[in-house]
Amino acid sequence: MLFQPALLKQQLTRYPLFWLVALICLMPFINSPVALILGFSLATLGFVPADIPVATITKKLLSLAIIGLGFGIQLDVAIAASKAGLGLIVASIVVTLVMGWLLTRWLKIDSKTGHLIASGTAICGGSAIAAVSPAINANSHQTSLALATVFILNSAALFLFPSVGHLLDMTQHEFGVWAAIAIHDTSSVVGAAGAYGDEALKTATTLKLARALWIIPLAFLSALIFRGKEKKLTVPMFIIFYCVAMLTAHWLPQFSELYQGIFALSKRLLVVCLFMIGAGITVQKLRAAGFKPLLLGMLLWLIIGLGSLLAILLGAA
Repeated sequence: MLFQPALLKQQLTRYPLFWLVALICLMPFINSPVALILGFSLATLGFVPADIPVATITKKLLSLAIIGLGFGIQLDVAIAASKAGLGLIVASIVVTLVMGWLLTRWLKIDSKTGHLIASGTAICGGSAIAAVSPAINANSHQTSLALATVFILNSAALFLFPSVGHLLDMTQHEFGVWAAIAIHDTSSVVGAAGAYGDEALKTATTLKLARALWIIPLAFLSALIFRGKEKKLTVPMFIIFYCVAMLTAHWLPQFSELYQGIFALSKRLLVVCLFMIGAGITVQKLRAAGFKPLLLGMLLWLIIGLGSLLAILLGAA
């Protein structure tokens, strides 16, 4: 019903700026944090359509984007990297999720918001939040708060980590491992490691790819934890299709160019989703949420950042 020609024309006429910016977010020069800010800006100025289910559309688009990203996972490389750094990867994920649960209770934050922030910190920022959000039936407000928190810290990491690495005289390999473990989003991992050196970039990219595999068990576990009083566990279909996408790309490598095209389109679709999530954030909602979600994100970031740094410098990596 939403996409009937007459209704679509009416929406484009009433809210041209909103749909124009949404299309612009498909362009490669718009990254995830910028898209989130653009959505928030339009919401603040009152240019977001109030008579269409933006949150529902966003949830479906997020699922499609996550499935498409599965085509970009090099399964053999990711598994090899997982084996190489399995101990540190598992330890960092488990510690982050457990501390996230404890701190969420201590700070008296909404449980789903806290879990999303912990998930984004534990694995790969916005992608993990996008995958876990539909698995636990998080609403747009909970998702947007988690994304905003992670992206703020993610942007800071891009500039802070290389400085700390040089200050501590870390090797290229050490910094690459640290960046992959402690920086939330893949884009900032690549940016920080690339600024540090080519070897650091290669190490960080490979290890970050390995961490992406853990989105699958995390989303499944999250669905299990937040299923409420239902006795039967319903596995989110996008998790199954995400696995199918990875296996298809692995077993039929002759279509690699097609997979890369789907992967690239999915990344842009994810940016559009983040724009639409940002459009659900208002100043009133941020004030109502207070500083606690950001405090949770900062505490988890310090725990995983300092913990992994000590492990690496002491030779655990």
